Amino acid sequence: MDVYDEGSNARHGPDASSRPVPPAQRGAPADSAEPDVPPGPPEPDVHPGPEPARVASHAQPQPVGSHAQPEPVASLAPPGPYPPGEPRAGIAALSPRYQVGVALALAVVAIGVCVHIGMTFLHVAPANTVTRAHGEAVDDWIYPEFEQNWKLFAPNPLQQNISIQVRAGVRGPDGMTLTTGWYDLSAEDGRAIDGNLLPSHTQQNELRRAWDFFVATHDSENRPVGLRGSLSESYLRRIMVLRLDRDDAVRAATGSSGVIERVQVRSRTSNVPPPGWSREKVSTTPSYRELPWWRVPQDEARGGVR
Repeated sequence: MDVYDEGSNARHGPDASSRPVPPAQRGAPADSAEPDVPPGPPEPDVHPGPEPARVASHAQPQPVGSHAQPEPVASLAPPGPYPPGEPRAGIAALSPRYQVGVALALAVVAIGVCVHIGMTFLHVAPANTVTRAHGEAVDDWIYPEFEQNWKLFAPNPLQQNISIQVRAGVRGPDGMTLTTGWYDLSAEDGRAIDGNLLPSHTQQNELRRAWDFFVATHDSENRPVGLRGSLSESYLRRIMVLRLDRDDAVRAATGSSGVIERVQVRSRTSNVPPPGWSREKVSTTPSYRELPWWRVPQDEARGGVR
């Protein structure tokens, strides 16, 4: 018999199996044969249950038997400009139209601040090309409200007490004009400042600066010098009318029904007495500078200026 006869049950070699080859495996290549797996314990019965939640595909698998906590799955949704439920605040809470309005207002304020700082710098800076060409515009911006005064740091500071006094001609309901006594407005400001931790800027400087402005623009005969002289008169007169109109003593003297027709201003100047250890001798007798009567326009007399 042929040794290569596949139908024979005889042994073909020393390593050949004595068992016949099943028909299903005849003709299959030798490489495709599966290795023999030793029998193991029977698998437990698995009952079907709810399907676990599907985890994102990019999550890292956990090793078997590990007790590590699962990592949170990051949201793939794009982040919004604000967390949900948190209200917007500030300018961002306004509508686009109001946001444009706020931006324009801030721009105007910033420009105004820059212009004011520039004008103040040119006013206090030494003479230069810009001040020579535009000095009049700088003065119109600074005077009289923003004038800079460096007398406190001068070698010889002021050693005089100057008080501003005023009296008025008031027309009563009967048509008669009554002249009031002198009111010391500087003394009233001094009483308001004394003991006040936060005194008003107007109480400290308004009256004093108005008088300095007048003196600087008038000669010894109280005649205005240049256009700023008439401006200083109007400025000082309006302050006097406002102060008298608010003064309780004036309203009591006129019965609260009078109209201020004219005002007159004067200054009282006295030297500051020297300290006790000084041998300096100065006169303490006050001197007065009395201005002419100023007629008050009707709009100012009836409270048109505030």
